[in-house]
Amino acid sequence: MTYTALAGAAVLAAFAVDRWALRTRLTGSRTWWTAYSIIVAFQLLTNGWLTGRGIVRYDGDAIIGSGRVTAFGDGRVLYAPVEDLGFGFALVLTSCAIWERVRMR
Repeated sequence: MTYTALAGAAVLAAFAVDRWALRTRLTGSRTWWTAYSIIVAFQLLTNGWLTGRGIVRYDGDAIIGSGRVTAFGDGRVLYAPVEDLGFGFALVLTSCAIWERVRMR
């Protein structure tokens, strides 16, 4: 399975956890999206620094685009593959949904 397919599956699974498994429905609130926009800005800075400097490398056959590192385009945003945004979203949403569910109890 490619990194792209895994990232897509992770995003869908996170939405399912939020909407149906835990019924927290965080993605339906403006507060969630405001908080996530702050988080994603720092994620892009961190991922961009790591991939732009060559500390983290990706196989061009497993991601959207090629293995060539560019700031924008070729499947990259600030040097990081777009799949990293999917995985980051899934990680943050799942963590926050679990946290919210525990808080609700």
